[in-house]
Amino acid sequence: VARRMWDGELEYVGRADSQVKVRGYRIELGEVEAGIRRQEGVREAVVLAREDVPGEKRLVAYVVTGGLEELAREVSPAALQRRLRETLPDYMVPSSIVLLEKMPLLTNSKIDRRALPAPGELAQARSLSYAAPRNPVEEVVAGVWAHALGVEQVSIDDDFFGLGGHSLTATQVASRIREAFSIEMPLRTLFDRPTVRGLSQYIENARQSNEMLQSLPIERVARDGHLPLSFAQQRLWFLDQLEPNSPAYNLASVIRLKGSLDVPALQRSLDSILSRHEALRTTFSTVKGRPVQIITPPSNLDMPVTDLRHLPEAERESETRRLANEEAQQPFDLTRGPLLRVGLLQLSDDDHVALLTMHHIISDGWSVGVFVRELSALYQAFAQGELPELPEMPIQYADYAAWQRRWLQGEVLDAQFAYWKQQLADAPPVVELPTDRPRPSMQTFKGANLIGMLPKPLTDALKTLSQREGVSLFITLLAAFQTLVSKYTSQERVVIGTDVANRNRGESEALIGFFVNQLVLHANLSGNPPFRKFLRHVRDVTLDAYAHQDLPFDKLVELLQEERDLSRTPLFQLKIVYQNAPLQPLQLSGLTLTQLEAEGGTSKYDLTLFMEDTNLGVGMTFQYNSDLFEPITIQRLSENFELLLGSIVERPDASLSELKTILDEAEKERQQKEKSKLNASNLQKFKNLKPKPIRV
Repeated sequence: VARRMWDGELEYVGRADSQVKVRGYRIELGEVEAGIRRQEGVREAVVLAREDVPGEKRLVAYVVTGGLEELAREVSPAALQRRLRETLPDYMVPSSIVLLEKMPLLTNSKIDRRALPAPGELAQARSLSYAAPRNPVEEVVAGVWAHALGVEQVSIDDDFFGLGGHSLTATQVASRIREAFSIEMPLRTLFDRPTVRGLSQYIENARQSNEMLQSLPIERVARDGHLPLSFAQQRLWFLDQLEPNSPAYNLASVIRLKGSLDVPALQRSLDSILSRHEALRTTFSTVKGRPVQIITPPSNLDMPVTDLRHLPEAERESETRRLANEEAQQPFDLTRGPLLRVGLLQLSDDDHVALLTMHHIISDGWSVGVFVRELSALYQAFAQGELPELPEMPIQYADYAAWQRRWLQGEVLDAQFAYWKQQLADAPPVVELPTDRPRPSMQTFKGANLIGMLPKPLTDALKTLSQREGVSLFITLLAAFQTLVSKYTSQERVVIGTDVANRNRGESEALIGFFVNQLVLHANLSGNPPFRKFLRHVRDVTLDAYAHQDLPFDKLVELLQEERDLSRTPLFQLKIVYQNAPLQPLQLSGLTLTQLEAEGGTSKYDLTLFMEDTNLGVGMTFQYNSDLFEPITIQRLSENFELLLGSIVERPDASLSELKTILDEAEKERQQKEKSKLNASNLQKFKNLKPKPIRV
């Protein structure tokens, strides 16, 4: 709806319909209201998209029946939500239902939507739409959920994933449940019991069964002896011994800062972070043939400033890209520190580019989020001449590494390994995509990236399918990727690697360090099942793997005693990573920041698919070994993946062979088009030929 002004300009007024967007889904509020009005006992219903907590938009329904007493007895909010889920997709079911005696009205007898209360705002609304915890266990669980999800309160019948939960927040919940009740809770339990009521009942039963967690607390250790490496660090240290001076494990960020940059405040902020986190001041040495951590005292971080203002504007941009790529590929010496580099490029008085590079052995994706969060808080304080207030660090990464070595042994180690040994018993030793070039005898790390984006409608359809099947979006994408790999390799058993944050203990959440672990996901595609059934299989495999994520990948390789092949990575050669680590945007006072791409030029595996859910759709980056594959091969693989996802959305009950046949037909059609295009090009070249004169 628009209004034409006196000067001919059109002024936007609003939408003629009541369509809103909540958590990436477009929702017609009228459809939800109609669904509620169809329920027995409901007289009136109004649905709003509220954002009472910034960034947390949700659907709230206001319902009137024959009176509060009758309503409380016959039409409870929980019962309404259960009935609505039978006819509406989960994302259209209101997360809160407020029961009212009557609707607030305007003078023209229309409903006064602005006067509708926020959930919990009225005592009667709170008592009816909010089911409070009934015992201490439910109180603790509800509090844990509220903290992890960033909401004020959680009803005991609220759905965890309906409130915005995902696998990473589920891991945090499992960690805090473990701490609060000293009980082991597999991650899949939260998927099976996604309400406070159901999860609390599980905890009560487990406590009665004496399933107590025998785990050591993470405590500070003395710094006067030799500090061991964590298992993850030891793997990277070993790889560095095999191939020194490799940039394969560099983590590089390039950030453009436009505005008035307070360089001294930035310097003080970086020095403070370096002082707070020992991992950033750690180097690695060898004592009696064993690697150890060496933690150096706090010092000022060197931040060289390169002035590019003397160059013409076009040359500044090209020189910035060159320097950023050069920095990203500059290797680290693990025996000398710090294993963190920060440089600043000055393009003009109010235009800078920051180059931040860390070695993976001291950091991971989650750590980048911690770094960004602390940098924002510190710079804000220093730029305003204030002293920052950040909580003390109770433990450091070296304490975690020492704890891991003490805890992961004996019965704990045997139980973890027993699962993985059984899970990988029938796994193929190699899952190899057809390559364009012969595989070198020694694995190379030369890589390139292909960046793409799944369209928003397809992304929304995949989310709807995932919610309907009770799985996360990642599990749906993983099952599709495994189907695609099976098609390319003609193997019915497919092994794919993935990353897990491994921050399943509360003490580790605020630390910078290398915690991430790799899981081996073994899928069985035999029997030609429908995709919907295969999806449930992938869900079970993935959740079981999450429940056994404590066994470090390199320790698993060691215990399996696999014969090492230097031409490829052990256990898996293909990887899929869903990037959902908590990473808030870097915000510095008075500055506009933009993330730029740095060409690392490396690939640790044959192929890694990185995915991230964005407002525009699922972003995809195919990182591939450029010594094995041509760009056109990866381009076609990307197109086939999108085609396969579209087919799955349209026909989730199709068998895996039917889905693969769709890819065959698409490939034949593409080859035919390319052949026709080539023939047309050759014909045109023939027509353009001019006869050469014959010299006699």
